[in-house]
Amino acid sequence: MTHHTERDVHLPVAAQPSVDSIVDYTQTAENLGYECAWLPETWGRDAVTALAVMAERTDEIDVGSSILNTYSRSPALLGQTAATLQEVSEGRFRLGLGPSGPIVIENWHGIEYGNPLRRTRETVEIVKRVLSGESVDYDGDDFDLSGFRLRCDAPEETPPVEVTGMGPKAVELAGRFADGWHGLMLTPDGMRDRLEDLERGADLGDRDPDDVQVTFGMNCCVLEDAERARELARQHTAFYVGGMGTFYRDSLVRQGYDQAEEIYDAWQEGDRERALEALDDDLLDELCAAGDAETARENMARYEEIDGVDAIAVSFPRGARPGEISETMEALAPDGD
Repeated sequence: MTHHTERDVHLPVAAQPSVDSIVDYTQTAENLGYECAWLPETWGRDAVTALAVMAERTDEIDVGSSILNTYSRSPALLGQTAATLQEVSEGRFRLGLGPSGPIVIENWHGIEYGNPLRRTRETVEIVKRVLSGESVDYDGDDFDLSGFRLRCDAPEETPPVEVTGMGPKAVELAGRFADGWHGLMLTPDGMRDRLEDLERGADLGDRDPDDVQVTFGMNCCVLEDAERARELARQHTAFYVGGMGTFYRDSLVRQGYDQAEEIYDAWQEGDRERALEALDDDLLDELCAAGDAETARENMARYEEIDGVDAIAVSFPRGARPGEISETMEALAPDGD
């Protein structure tokens, strides 16, 4: 390995019994040596409140949103939120943004999805101006702001503004405008391809690509019962490819896995068994770190060895029970390598 790769944790996306349980996972991650605890926001608890509690009840671990969508809050409010969470965390906050997808944005938030790339770029630009403490004058296609600035002091240390993205243009945008990029559902070769997109974006923005923090969110499950671990990871992956819009399907097809079409079609037809069968062991091992500890660490190491990947975020299958999440977190903790 030619470079140090951070180990983060991406807290469970599935509903948790309480905010306290989310905090417990964060404290466990801190004790195990993880560098950042990323919290998603879907259609359960809002992430901002939970992140504030996480920050208050930890001391060293960074806390970040992965992701807050760019539609349900205005860019100015996202900037205010980032400034406030940076204050509460005493400089440990990282703002992760992304457009999410039309299923969530239109069916849950009731907002037209529009142009996600443009919306993300303008949001990043406005958030950075808000965090500078200067007057925000912005004339964009989606947003037109003038005459206001933060009423409180701007953060002494500006929190990074990072974005998600799966397609070439989205990753290029991250390289051009953002402080970091979060990738997921990528094979090692797919990750290398997207890093080329990020470098191209950095060149367009006259930036050093090394200044863009690259975090790969990897679905992980390590259990004494290795077969259950693999089945949980398989079910999770098939759900995302088949049931969460077309982004994940298209990403895998772009990487040369035409079987993603079969997974998607079978899931849409309600044939879960055929969808799971189409997601074979080879593809599972290309995308996930699942099974026994040795196999999982070997799969994770393939990403850690990629030049340009700065952090691996350990994430968990949506069907994993609390004890299985803890077992996985402990098995893949950085202090245990």
